[in-house]
Order: sequence, then C-alpha cells, then structure tokens
Amino acid sequence: MIEQATRDASPALDERSLALRRKIVDVLASSRRGHVGAAFSLVEILRVLYDDVLQYDPHRPAWRDRDRFILSKGHGCLALYVLLAEKGFFSEQELDRFSMFDGILGGHPDARKTPGVEASTGSLGHGFAIGLGMALHARLEGAAHRVFVVVGDGECDEGAVWETAMAAGKHQVSNLAVIVDYNKMQSYGETRRVQTLEPFADKWHSFGFSVAEVNGHDVAALRAALRMLPLDPNRPSAVICHTIKGKGLPFAEQNAAWHHKSRINDETIAQLYAALERP
Repeated sequence: MIEQATRDASPALDERSLALRRKIVDVLASSRRGHVGAAFSLVEILRVLYDDVLQYDPHRPAWRDRDRFILSKGHGCLALYVLLAEKGFFSEQELDRFSMFDGILGGHPDARKTPGVEASTGSLGHGFAIGLGMALHARLEGAAHRVFVVVGDGECDEGAVWETAMAAGKHQVSNLAVIVDYNKMQSYGETRRVQTLEPFADKWHSFGFSVAEVNGHDVAALRAALRMLPLDPNRPSAVICHTIKGKGLPFAEQNAAWHHKSRINDETIAQLYAALERP
C-alpha cells in the first residue's frame, strides 16, 4: 500500500512527458476531436511500459516472443498511438489522419488496422478477458512472454472485469498483469459517486492477486513497480496507478467535461499548447 499523501502528490512533468502530451495535441489539432482526459492520465504509464518494460520489435509486430500489451480502456488510445508511432510501428504521418476514413488510427484501437495493437478494444470490460486468454495460451505453449492489460477505474464497474479476475486468480496466471488507471473520474462524474470501488486494493487481493499501488505520474516509481512484475511468481499481478484525469492541463484536470471533446477550435488548441509549455 502507499500513503494517501503519495497518492495525491502531483509530480512536475519532465520534458519527455510534456513532449508526448504535445504530440497528442498535434493529433487533436488535425482531428479536432478525441478523448483528451483519458489519454492524458495514461501518458506516464504507457511511457514506462514502452520505454522500460515491454519486449517488442516494431519491425516485427507479430514477433512470437513479444510481450502482449492491451489497452482495454481503448478510448485513451491517443496516448498509445503517439508512443507506437514514436517507436516505429508506423509513420508519424499517420497521426495526422486520426479518425479519418482512410486512416489506420480509429477512435478506439483496431487490431486489424494498426500495427502494434494486440486487440480491438473500447467496449469496456473485454480487454482484460482477452489478456487472460493470451496469458493462459502462453502458459500452455510454454512461452516466456508476459501479458499486460491497462483498464480504467470506471471500466471496473463492469462485471466482466471481476469474472476475469476470479478466473485469473483461480488459475494463478502469474504471466498476467492488470494495470489500473485509477484517475477517480469516469465519463460523467466522479467514480466514487457513480459506483465506488473502495476498498479497491482489498478487492484485488481477495481475487487472488498480488497488488501494488503507485503514483501513476511518478516515472521513477512506475519503473520500480512495473519492472518488478510479476509481483509474485504464483499469482497474477494488479498495479493500481493513482492518476489525474487530464494531467498536465490545469483547466481539464479532474473535469468530466474533458472526458471527450468534439469540434475543438483553434482557440482551444492554442490553450492546450500553452498549458504544456515550461513555466
């Protein structure tokens, strides 16, 4: 467990985190729409996974020994897309065609179109179950790769999440890790008011998981936690990342109105860029 003060701390964003957020705004400047808050709470989690944890080869997206990563909260895909482009899974020019009819980057990830996307997600509650299937298959095949799934806290209202957790705990699937983007907000309000999750860590423990909690914007703390996976060689892992929805945009942080934006105008784009400049 981590102390409440650590949960609530909001470390300053370093240049890499700011640069990734600016790339997301570049995409918004082209598309004029997207799930802003959900993407911005994810940046550090995905950054650490792709910089420091996952085994992959962008030139061979179907490499047999790669780790599998599933963004179950598929509406946060803007953060995933900018990292996949940066790592070389596809040209950064594709970012300019986000949500366009002839593009490969949809409003939710599509495994049929986008290199590096393992599962089509966004219908919440299903990505974790897909990940469990992948992890069980890997164990049956004697494969060494791991499976990582990022879910949202609002997504954890779905019964399918807990059915999957129950099965993963029963089968002691230690090559599976679920990472929760616990930003305390969902599409139309605070998670605690829509459907409280607490005591959240205790729930995962009760389903047979080894559990860690971490500040989801603290890069060093994330590296330490995610590099430890699996937390227990005989149990699946759950990492609860305490985050801020819209992190980096003072006017959007913990503001449900920024869950999704459409018809974003030039003035708003300018405000987004200005918020991400160094003081």
